[in-house]
Amino acid sequence: MATDQGTVDYILEQLSDVSGVSARKMFGEYGLFCDGKTIALICNDQLFVKPTAEGRAIAVGAVEISPYRGAKPSLLIEAKLWDNRDWLAELIRTTAEVLPVPRPKKPKRR
Repeated sequence: MATDQGTVDYILEQLSDVSGVSARKMFGEYGLFCDGKTIALICNDQLFVKPTAEGRAIAVGAVEISPYRGAKPSLLIEAKLWDNRDWLAELIRTTAEVLPVPRPKKPKRR
């Protein structure tokens, strides 16, 4: 089951106060980015945030589960929590702050 565009739009609206947040379609689902860092996935209309110690402290009780077969476990953020803009923004900001900057991509050979 693919994610509905409305789900992505709602999450982005809830995170509109967080600068640098965007979503991009990836493999039929969506990646959520903050300042160039992949911080979450939106798969099957569910939000999966990359786990960090700081994020776990905010998302107390969140289950860690793989968003799809073969993926590393992530924090599953229940849809009822998306309505709390401030809490969700804090989780995303905190996660983005502690995740490392991605390595630059190697240039394609021609």
